Amino acid sequence: MKALGAEPDEAAQFSSTLVASPHPLVGCGAAMWNEPSVNTKGLSSWKSTLPEQVETGDIPTKASLDKWADRHTLGLIRSFPIDPSPDLVFLMATALATKVSWAEPFMLAPGSALGASSPWSTDLQQALRTPPYNHGHVQFIAEGARSGLLGVHIAKARDGLAVCSAIAEPGVPAADVLADAHAVALAEAQRIGSSQRRSLFELPLGDGPVWTITEEPVQTVSPDRREESCQSVLPAWSIESKHDLGVAELGFPAAAEAVGHALELTSYRYEARQSAIARYSRLGFEAAAISAFGIAVSAPTTRPGLRRSAELRFGHPFAAVAVVVSSGWPAIGVAEQHPWHGLPVFSAWIKEPSEAEEAG
Repeated sequence: MKALGAEPDEAAQFSSTLVASPHPLVGCGAAMWNEPSVNTKGLSSWKSTLPEQVETGDIPTKASLDKWADRHTLGLIRSFPIDPSPDLVFLMATALATKVSWAEPFMLAPGSALGASSPWSTDLQQALRTPPYNHGHVQFIAEGARSGLLGVHIAKARDGLAVCSAIAEPGVPAADVLADAHAVALAEAQRIGSSQRRSLFELPLGDGPVWTITEEPVQTVSPDRREESCQSVLPAWSIESKHDLGVAELGFPAAAEAVGHALELTSYRYEARQSAIARYSRLGFEAAAISAFGIAVSAPTTRPGLRRSAELRFGHPFAAVAVVVSSGWPAIGVAEQHPWHGLPVFSAWIKEPSEAEEAG
């Protein structure tokens, strides 16, 4: 439950709703594949609860999995994160992807605009600057619950997607900044201005590690005779990453145990991996991720030993006897035996063999 952030039934219902009602800007896909040898009652029952949009069937080949990845990530990821092996018996995958254009594109600025203290300022020839009137760009300084003051920029894409960037002072742990950025993005998505913003008049003038605050006289119609505005300079960026998801905090060990039980496996191993890609540019944003989870059974272990074989030759007269047997024979302990079971109906002594013919 901790990994899901909700009760399992609630999480399942929520994810089913998402798959059944995709957002026009977010492509998504989900699949559950298995080998027929593990198509147990538990797995069949689970499959029956899946939305019709979830692809099911036998585990595809590597080429087919790569095509699935390409199709469900708008061509951004072309290689499925898990290679199918001969002992793979169960495979799940989800995919998300988006390609959007900003409502108002960025302007370009020299890399030096990132600030003298930035190691990128000399590495980059150009960076991104928000347009002067901020259409489609929301920018402010916020109070983060874990990381202190944050510089925040939110770029709005056409038709309804937004990308929130947040930066804290150097040395603040990444996990804290990510948590606060997530909280700010959710709050602002619900209602602009609902995060804990700080007025520029509450902060000192001059250069800081993340921003520079200046003051100048203006003509204003504001009742308190104060105006505030922000602009942002960001680098364009792109990233490709691969992650091993098999850690307890993400819930995959518990998921593997549950799936292993549904598949009626006493021994198995699991693999959970994610491939992700994202690009942030002057004109827009694109990103995709595939998460895959597989269960494999171990091949039986072998040890050095001996084998003896026999070839039986009926090269002289022998006996032949025919007896009645019940259906299910030769299984031991046939449950329902016919009354005639075991009764001989023919016997002979074979002493004159016949020619074996292809059509005989």
